[in-house]
Amino acid sequence: MNDLHSFAVAAGAVLGGGVILWAFSLWIRNSSIIDIAWGPGFVLCTGIYVVFTETLSLRLLIVLALVAIWGTRLAVHIFIRNYGKPEDFRYQAFREQAGPSYWWTSYFKVFFLQGLLILIISAPILVISISGQPAFPTALDIIALGLWLLGMVFEVGSDLQLRRFKMQSQNQSRLLSTGFWSMTRHPNYFGDALVWWGIYVFATSSGAGVITVFAPTIMTILLIRVSGVGMLEPHLIASKEEYRNYMLSTPAFFPRVSAWRSHDDEPDDGGT
Repeated sequence: MNDLHSFAVAAGAVLGGGVILWAFSLWIRNSSIIDIAWGPGFVLCTGIYVVFTETLSLRLLIVLALVAIWGTRLAVHIFIRNYGKPEDFRYQAFREQAGPSYWWTSYFKVFFLQGLLILIISAPILVISISGQPAFPTALDIIALGLWLLGMVFEVGSDLQLRRFKMQSQNQSRLLSTGFWSMTRHPNYFGDALVWWGIYVFATSSGAGVITVFAPTIMTILLIRVSGVGMLEPHLIASKEEYRNYMLSTPAFFPRVSAWRSHDDEPDDGGT
């Protein structure tokens, strides 16, 4: 019963918060605020599982810290990136498709859906909080931490690289294809997926955690097929004239390590 209680509280907090954000988005006519709340939603969910666990473990506290670092960093990054800009093109497309009904369909299509995904993808953390766990650290914990760290290197490194690139006025219409962006066209999304595979491996320290493999799988599919690569690529093809050539030389998601190219190695006719 306590296990169901912690999940019920998390569901109420996450979905209830989604209602508040949805109402605020109607007032400001901008659904992009949900992107800023995505990371903190996982932090909230994890924090609730920590509060309601019957046996507080070092593993669970470490996972809370890792999720908090990831979620807070992502929220700050997206806030800075979106500040003063119009609604993201993805939500503009949803708004145009729905027409006058967008005010209520946006709740289910954007806010409720993302809240539900937070609860599903956080399943490994729930398992850590409710199941018997071996003493920390195990070999799986070391692997999990390594995956999380590698994911953060890709995600944070590529975001910082892109931000520095865009700060130079001459690069506004150009395409970044060096560093992390020479290994994969979406290194930040690849890093995001690795972070959640790392969280999943922490959960596999107990046998029950293995069954939550659906959580990082869903996150990876979302990043590749739905809200990430699949939705962003058509926009980039239309807005960046060099993008088609970039697609021929650089994998979409999984990086090719041997492809690392520094700024000095960049061809003159390429686009960064």
